[in-house]
Amino acid sequence: MNAKQPYGRAPDGIPVDLYTLTNSAGMQAQITNYGGIVTSLLVPDRTGGLRDVVLGFDRLDGYLGRHPYFGAICGRYANRIARGRFTLNGVQYTLSRNDGENHLHGGVRGFDKVVWQGQEHGASALRLAYVSPAGEEGYPGRLTVLVTYELTEGNELRIDYLASSDADTVLNLSHHGYFNLADGGASDVLTHQVTIDADHYLPVAADLIPTGEVRRVEGTPMDLRGGAAIGTRVDGSDEQLMFGRGYDHTFVLDGQSGQLRRAARVYEPASGRLMEVFTTEPGVQFYTGNFLDGTVAGKAGVAYRPRHGLCLECQHFPDSPNQPQFPTTVLKRGQTYTQTTLYRFSVT
Repeated sequence: MNAKQPYGRAPDGIPVDLYTLTNSAGMQAQITNYGGIVTSLLVPDRTGGLRDVVLGFDRLDGYLGRHPYFGAICGRYANRIARGRFTLNGVQYTLSRNDGENHLHGGVRGFDKVVWQGQEHGASALRLAYVSPAGEEGYPGRLTVLVTYELTEGNELRIDYLASSDADTVLNLSHHGYFNLADGGASDVLTHQVTIDADHYLPVAADLIPTGEVRRVEGTPMDLRGGAAIGTRVDGSDEQLMFGRGYDHTFVLDGQSGQLRRAARVYEPASGRLMEVFTTEPGVQFYTGNFLDGTVAGKAGVAYRPRHGLCLECQHFPDSPNQPQFPTTVLKRGQTYTQTTLYRFSVT
């Protein structure tokens, strides 16, 4: 079931809407066309009790202020591009820098800060459309993007991406949801047990830009193939963890890129909630909310502190436009970009 209601206005006065998707099991997702943000996600626990499992705000005003991309669509390029520049077809492009000397999640006004055109799509889906003009945040090409959120009868939040450009460009889209399967961010996620289906990860330098190496996880705190509670390793003395103040790394997923396969699983023992993440993307960024500092008052006025949420952002690799050994993120004129990521919820 779909429902739509007014949600306020963007800074430029454009009306913003809030859409509610509900399935027959009672699971509910609320999504606004401002930034394509998933504002709430009600998921049952082992007793059938529904609880919101994503961090965010009660009203649009919170999302209009400064926040760490809660629940948003990140683009044109999710994650970081070193020094805010890249070369394509012999031309150097200069992007906005909004993360020190680097470009992060699309820049100063990325896809998380624009009003998308929303349209109800079937019984339990929402289609969002946005046209990014050539030169926006420094990127070449006029880019047309469609993102479809669907709440399935299998308690899955499915996200399908489709894009094309009138000129060669680079593109890397992702969903930046912050999850806390216990209480939606009122407490930390240190007891959440995380499994990531990856034999390799991308080590980073101190500025969190990948060094270019693809390193095996074996023998490191990045080995999450067998699952581990976040709190058992996140504060360790490993240099990589210290650079990110915890996990903030891209894992190179097993299996064939382009095919939908499992990337990760998260289990919260107190509630019994289990979240499995599936994607067609080559990597997933695992982030443990290390830079939440208690200054952001979220839903019901809760102060979100370090490790009160975790992110599993399915995407291409950071800084790929500058690192040709990584899978390409070039979208050529006339080609179609597609991606699917889904978050499946159950109890155990």
